[in-house]
Amino acid sequence: MLEQVTWFRQSAMRFRTAGLTVYVDPWGTGEEDEPADLILITHVHDDHFRPEEIDRLKKDSTQIAAPRDVANELSGAVTPVSPGQSHVLAGVSFLTVPAYNTVEHRLQRHPRSKGWVGYVFAFDGSTYYHSGDTDALPELEDIETDVAMVCIGGDPFTMGPDEAGRLMRRMKPRTAVPMHYGFRVGSPSQAEEFRRAADPIPVEVLRPTNAFERD
Repeated sequence: MLEQVTWFRQSAMRFRTAGLTVYVDPWGTGEEDEPADLILITHVHDDHFRPEEIDRLKKDSTQIAAPRDVANELSGAVTPVSPGQSHVLAGVSFLTVPAYNTVEHRLQRHPRSKGWVGYVFAFDGSTYYHSGDTDALPELEDIETDVAMVCIGGDPFTMGPDEAGRLMRRMKPRTAVPMHYGFRVGSPSQAEEFRRAADPIPVEVLRPTNAFERD
């Protein structure tokens, strides 16, 4: 399920088959990376929304989904999304799920009122959840997915390894993948903390194409 997945940095992921290429929050891609059929953006912060990379990855037929405040800044075939919706774009079926903070000292980082999102989508016979930036929300526990890609970097932006691990034990994906650590926030060592916290859920740790920036 992860052979077709590339992690660039932070929460930037690419999902690729012979006939379809999907990016989520592209950042750290290069000139050699192929154009997108579908781009999914979780929210407006600049470690998730990089207009110059979107422009480079776009082709005439590229579809984009983004929360309203991001969609307003983009041109082309852009679909504004909010939590709790279902869509089909570029042949990919996906659901939008909430992504916001509930911990008191993080509330202003990702307010619920912004309507930012994570995504659950079907791709090449498997389902994937991409959390965006969020805390461990009760409404996420019922997500059914083969792979859960979750932010673990912790303060001051998102849930940390222990919170994310508890969420995985409740969600029960077949595989959990940590992201959003080792760059602007969090240490690469947090991946192992997450593995311990998520047990008995299997954890696969991807290697980013860009070098970690934090120890």
